[in-house]
Amino acid sequence: MQLDLTGPHRFSDRLKEIDLFFQKKDPVHATMKRLARRLEKAGIAHALMGGMAVNAHHYVRTTGDVDFLLTPEGFARFKSLFVPRYYEKLPGPPRKFRDRKSMVKVDFLLTGLYPGSGKPGPIAFPDPTDVCETIDRYQVVDLLTLVQLKLAARRHRDFADVVELIRYNNLDESFGQKLHQTVRSDYIECLEEKHREDEYEARKSPYD
Repeated sequence: MQLDLTGPHRFSDRLKEIDLFFQKKDPVHATMKRLARRLEKAGIAHALMGGMAVNAHHYVRTTGDVDFLLTPEGFARFKSLFVPRYYEKLPGPPRKFRDRKSMVKVDFLLTGLYPGSGKPGPIAFPDPTDVCETIDRYQVVDLLTLVQLKLAARRHRDFADVVELIRYNNLDESFGQKLHQTVRSDYIECLEEKHREDEYEARKSPYD
């Protein structure tokens, strides 16, 4: 059963999916584990990205797909080794696939390309070997890079993730000084949003 965040569903089914996700017994976690194991065994440099990387960095939320950062060479090797045996190419963007066993979508982000719209900018996807760290045996993009890429993508959902990453990692203004200068003002805005939310929660009645 795929964790379906978009299609029609019964509320009770959705609650079961969420419960399985938080227990790490859902198809998304299984897909991540299988692909990470295959990449590692094949010697393909990689770093977990997207919603699963957000989870690895302490902000636990559901997600319906799996994202990995690869080099172009690593991506070519992935396709030669695992497509179409384990993964099928999806229509549209050239780096979207589906796990044949779980039917969960897998997206690849490539070194040298750009977050968000994909148009060239000051921040590009880095080499995974330069920005990964080991978390629970998985190669995951480090927190600084994750925040920076989410800010560079300039999407509302990514800004929301940054607010929560600030919260759950106790980040402050000093963290922003480590970011690329083009995203520092957006980081400060996310930090201020976190403070506004904290103030709102502090004012709430216990009966709200």
